[in-house]
Amino acid sequence: MAKWDMTSSTELRDRREAVVREHMQAENEHRWDDVMATFRPGRARYELVASGEVFEGESAVRDYWQRGRELIPDQTNELIALHHGDDTVIVEFWLRGTNTGGPNPTNRAFSARLIAVFEFDDDRIVNERAYWDRRTIEEQLGLHS
Repeated sequence: MAKWDMTSSTELRDRREAVVREHMQAENEHRWDDVMATFRPGRARYELVASGEVFEGESAVRDYWQRGRELIPDQTNELIALHHGDDTVIVEFWLRGTNTGGPNPTNRAFSARLIAVFEFDDDRIVNERAYWDRRTIEEQLGLHS
């Protein structure tokens, strides 16, 4: 059995944290090439637990982000807390934005607390799984009575 190396483990943890922070900031700034660079090449995957949607592959993930920003162009995330697991980084964050785009904009804002689980292969993301209360966001946007 290999001896556990605390130094390399700490370095890997630090690299993963930096990758998640870059991923989130690049999303805020719509730097999609930089967001994609945080994924292991050929392994981009994005899961939305509340809707059951899964986007597999770079073009599907990019398309999801771009369609979302057409409806909510000012969407941003703000980190609240970050936690490390063996092969994951878990973040709690605020997701905020205003529905000013698309065919029927409500021009209403939302603010919701979310959790995302970033799964890693070494220091690159292979999956992001987001958990949130879909109804709360839809109600704030005026999509439910």
